[in-house]
Amino acid sequence: MQTEFEITTQGQGLYEFTSQVKHWTRSSPQDGLLTLFVRHTSCSLLIQENADPEVQTDLRAFFHRLVPPTTEPSMSYLTHTYEGPDDMPAHIKAAMMPVSLSIPMSGGVPVLGTWQGIYLFEHRNAPHNRKVVAHLS
Repeated sequence: MQTEFEITTQGQGLYEFTSQVKHWTRSSPQDGLLTLFVRHTSCSLLIQENADPEVQTDLRAFFHRLVPPTTEPSMSYLTHTYEGPDDMPAHIKAAMMPVSLSIPMSGGVPVLGTWQGIYLFEHRNAPHNRKVVAHLS
């Protein structure tokens, strides 16, 4: 069973889509493995805490500090800059974080911890429509 989720972003940040995944997996109440794969090179997928929004704020701040825009003097060595100062840093962040996730399924429900949610981590400043392929086996 396979589908594709479209996640609309409004710039850098974490966008939870756990409820969309759970809604889709309910149609197949089976045990198995759910694989999620994002079809873009400047965003990532994460399983992260979904209770305290400060976690998302701190993650975004940490990765911004770790990989700042190309306008920062420390990033002057980068050559891929023609798509904007956030583009190459977005590729670097995506290379550091997962672009796919594997989640066990039990009775059609993703086996997540109490405070875990599934997120797309947008690394670009501009809004995007991101596509995540889901495969349940």
